[in-house]
Amino acid sequence: MAKASFQRNQRVWVESVGAWAVVERIEPVWAKGFEEPVKVTYDVGLGRPFLAHELQAEEETKADAGQEETRWRLMRARNKWQSAGDCAHHPYPGTYPVVVTDAGDWGGWRVPGAEYDRDPRKIEFQARLIASAPGLRTLVRELLASIVEAPEDAPPALQEFARKALVIERYLLESPAEIPSPAPLAAE
Repeated sequence: MAKASFQRNQRVWVESVGAWAVVERIEPVWAKGFEEPVKVTYDVGLGRPFLAHELQAEEETKADAGQEETRWRLMRARNKWQSAGDCAHHPYPGTYPVVVTDAGDWGGWRVPGAEYDRDPRKIEFQARLIASAPGLRTLVRELLASIVEAPEDAPPALQEFARKALVIERYLLESPAEIPSPAPLAAE
C-alpha cells in the first residue's frame, strides 16, 4: 500500500521538469478491495500528477539555516559627497541608510547619494521596510501555518490572505529565468 511522502504546501524539486514546485494536492489512487490507496500522486501545478519518485524534498542546508537566523540590519554610512551642513534637511545629516544582509557587515542594499538627497524620508522608510522584511515574512509564515492546520475554521478573508501570501512566497522562492543569449549576427 502507498503512503504519502510529501505534505500539502511542501516545496519539492521536480526532476523531470527541472523546476521547484509546491505540492498543491495529494491524490490517492484507490482500488476496489483495498483499505489503503494503491498509489499516491501529487498535483504540483505543472499540468500532470507526479509520483513520489519524481519529486525530491527540499533539504535545508546549513547555509540556508544560517541565512534565516541572520538578521538584516539598518546601518548608517557617512555621506562622502556632502558635509552635514550641506544636508541639514536630511533626517540624519551627514549619513545615509545601508541595509546589511550579511553577517560580515557587507552586502545588501544601498542608495545613490543623489537619490537619497531628492527624497530622504522616502529612502529612510524603504530602508526600514527592507530591514524588516525577514521578520514580516516570518510572521506571515506563522499565520499561514495556522490557517493551513484548519482551513475550514479560517474566515474567508483569512483564506484569501493565505492565497495571496502563497503567491508571493512562490515568487520569492522561484529562481529567476535565464536570459536567452542574443542570436549571433549573420555575416554579410
